[in-house]
Amino acid sequence: MASGFATVAGPGTGLVEAKKSQFLGLVAPAATVAAADAIVAARRKEHYSARHHCTALILGPDADMQRSNDDGEPAGSAGAPMLAVLRHAGVTDVVAVVTRYFGGTLLGVGGLIRAYTDAVTAALAATAVVRYVAARRVVVRVPYGVWGDFDHAVHAWAGRGTVGEAAFGEVAVLPVVVAEDALA
Repeated sequence: MASGFATVAGPGTGLVEAKKSQFLGLVAPAATVAAADAIVAARRKEHYSARHHCTALILGPDADMQRSNDDGEPAGSAGAPMLAVLRHAGVTDVVAVVTRYFGGTLLGVGGLIRAYTDAVTAALAATAVVRYVAARRVVVRVPYGVWGDFDHAVHAWAGRGTVGEAAFGEVAVLPVVVAEDALA
């Protein structure tokens, strides 16, 4: 398998209702802590009257930066379950924010865990997950005598890379971007 990482293609939102409380989930790409903090701040500003804005984030190609925040909910009832959903999805460079409008009925820790988990799951379902792989650009020089067969073979194989436009001089020159694990 190619080395690389997965992230979300763009923002995704989801809504979960539990005993009259509304949980508005948002997942969005964020490559840095500052970018994630800006997304959280914008969400807090947009939903200023909400009681809680719980968060989780995973950053880095190896998902080595992870954090979560329960924002006043009982410890471990919001941020950690949200983070678990992101981990399970295998994504990084992503922030999740779940905004809660309290409906007047206490849910208990189990109910909160379910609601926060379901809100992040719904938000993830509303966006695409994209995979980035390590790739390299190579330039292949091919004598004209084998150009036809080579060109056909490269385009048949192109699912493993991207073939550029050929240039013709003394030999045919073909740029190819290929996943590192397919270089051989």
